[in-house]
Amino acid sequence: MTPSPEHARLAAELRVLRERTGLSLSGLAAKTAYSRSSWERYLNGRTLPPRQAVRELCRLAGEPEGRAVALWEITESGWSGRAKEAPRAAAAPQPKAPPKPGTAARPEMPPEPETATRPIAEPPRAESADVGSSADRFSTRRTPSPSRRRTVNLMAVLATVCALAVGGVTVALLVLTRDHGDARRSAPPPSSAASSSTHPNCRGAACEGQSPMVTKCGAQPETLVRRRMSTGAWMEVRYNRWCGASWARTWGARVGDRIEMSSDGPGSPVRRAKIKDDVDTDSFVYTPMTATLPGAVVRACFLPAASGAKECFDSRVTQ
Repeated sequence: MTPSPEHARLAAELRVLRERTGLSLSGLAAKTAYSRSSWERYLNGRTLPPRQAVRELCRLAGEPEGRAVALWEITESGWSGRAKEAPRAAAAPQPKAPPKPGTAARPEMPPEPETATRPIAEPPRAESADVGSSADRFSTRRTPSPSRRRTVNLMAVLATVCALAVGGVTVALLVLTRDHGDARRSAPPPSSAASSSTHPNCRGAACEGQSPMVTKCGAQPETLVRRRMSTGAWMEVRYNRWCGASWARTWGARVGDRIEMSSDGPGSPVRRAKIKDDVDTDSFVYTPMTATLPGAVVRACFLPAASGAKECFDSRVTQ
């Protein structure tokens, strides 16, 4: 089933949040109450996630939950099918009681018009023009048939349900706008004209030793180099030009493996990370960042736990 536009937008937002956490599907399953297969369905838009799953993903990504929860509210109102089920429930006929044993079933008679107070008289003989016209006016004032009344009632129910659905979407959009405005007002003023929820919050020396995910420098980085190690693990050197900082990351490694990186700038420290448990083996593991200038050479090394052979490689930051 193709997801609705609202559901597709929610799934895209969840994928962005998952990227910011740096966790794989198994990593999300280990840190939340939802399985790996459940997260796969949530992120691909095949299944609507529970509200709590959206909130936990926002918490892991370090993001305010207002926007994602508002998107979930809009999607849930359509996914639950309340707007489609209400008209059918209102129009469903009531079951009829079976006839008592030994009694013949009486043919069903149409109900009498509720507003009729006297039978319609036969048109009288035209004695004069005035009498004939009065009889015509009397005979044309008929009560609507039962089928017409049922149609009118059904149209009224449909109009009520549509009004409720539009009202719910409007309230959700107002909540989304309000939460987004509150987040902008509570955020610190940006250091430049550009401002967004994914804008990094450190630059240059202020990024030294900081996490690329927490500072949001890992949102849209450049990959300077990618290498596969002899153990089968992968390693990358990443660089964010706006932050002026670089870092290394690995995945597919084993418990006990270590990575380290440094820049060739004066006094540049060595930044290290270690794969500590099974959750790390199924996730990205990052080193802290080090301030890096354009043109600098970054050295990254992989130290496997099974042997002491260090594998190193260099990459240069373009001007």
